[in-house]
This record gives sequence, C-alpha cells and structure tokens, in this order.
Amino acid sequence: MLKNFKILALAFLLIGLFGCSDDETENPTNDVSVWNGSLTSFTKDSSADPNLEENQDRITDNVWITRGASGQIYNAKVETSADKDMSPVGTLWAEGDISNWENLNFVPFREAVEKPQDVVGKNLVMRMVNDKIILSVQFTSWDSGQMGGFSYNRSTP
Repeated sequence: MLKNFKILALAFLLIGLFGCSDDETENPTNDVSVWNGSLTSFTKDSSADPNLEENQDRITDNVWITRGASGQIYNAKVETSADKDMSPVGTLWAEGDISNWENLNFVPFREAVEKPQDVVGKNLVMRMVNDKIILSVQFTSWDSGQMGGFSYNRSTP
C-alpha cells in the first residue's frame, strides 16, 4: 500500500512539474478584455431615483453604476448605497490612459480620485474585477450637495 502511495505522489509531482505549458499557466493579463472601442455616454440626472434601471449604467450583468442623492458612485447590482472605502464594489480604478493599463495601480474609486467632486475631466481606467474587463472613463459632470447627478463617457468593446 505504501508503494502505491509513493507512486501516486510521484505522479502528482510530475504532473505539477511538467503537466502544463507556460501558455496554460494563469496570467491575469491574458484573461483581461480591454474595451477600447468608441465612447458611450451615461447621465444620471440630479435627484433621479438610483434604484431605477434607467438611472444605472448597466455595463455588465455584474456592474451597474449609479449614485444616490449625495456621496460617490456605487454598484447598484450589489450595493444599496455608497461605501466611502469600497464603492463601487466589484471595480477598481486608476488615473491614467487605457493604453498603459498594465502599468497602472488599480485601487478603490475614492482612493483613485481622492475627492469625487474633483473627478470631472480626469482620465480614469476602471477594472471590473469579476468580468475581467478594463475600460476608460472620463466624468463630464458631478453635482455637489444633495443632488446626486453625474455623467461620464466610457469606452465600449
């Protein structure tokens, strides 16, 4: 029985060492889809209900960007309001150009932009973690106070 165990252990070791080529090993950059197609615009009007589909940018089945009456954006698919440290859940952000995405440091939205009200005009790259998609985002408006409106242009596939 010990002999069979040793043979089995050796077989697993050999499979681990020689069983897959470099192309088959997991490389996070190989699995990512970069959306660098034409731009599309999204606008959520001031005081519009963030719970309604028309006030959410439903980018994928996992990421629906919106904003409440105040605060920052959040992912309405998995959140009911924004969390200053984490929202939008399922996304990471970096300031920079999509053509250089592999060299960017992706962090939560608030960390990437510091003050959401100052986000207008910044070139951002969003990484949708579960979807493994990278896209560019540039905010064109951000209402302050208790309004909750915002708009941006983002890249498409």
